[in-house]
Amino acid sequence: EVQLQASGGGLVQTGGSLRLSCATSGFAFDDYAIGWFRQAPGKEREGVSCIASSDGSTLYSDAVRGRFTISRDKAKNTVSLQMNSLEPEDTAVYYCAITRGLLISLQDHYYDYWGQGTLVTVSS
Repeated sequence: EVQLQASGGGLVQTGGSLRLSCATSGFAFDDYAIGWFRQAPGKEREGVSCIASSDGSTLYSDAVRGRFTISRDKAKNTVSLQMNSLEPEDTAVYYCAITRGLLISLQDHYYDYWGQGTLVTVSS
């Protein structure tokens, strides 16, 4: 029913940019907050950014604030993550997830459904 499909990952040089997209279906898009998470090799999963279902409020982790921008397109039921000034430390599998919780959060346990993920590799 609920489907989340992350795409847009790839190989990019340090300082480059990528735009990730999360295509969604099977739920009321406007009723859910959507977050981006990432997991680097050998590391724990961490929250990157999220956007609210109501007023469009956003959160960013300290690691990406000022470099990444999250947005949602209600007409297409998609959420994007524009990633600029990429660093090798950004290398990870990136996942999108949704929650019907009232508050937005970067804690992964707060989210109910998860996509498969897309790999971002930043070369030094």
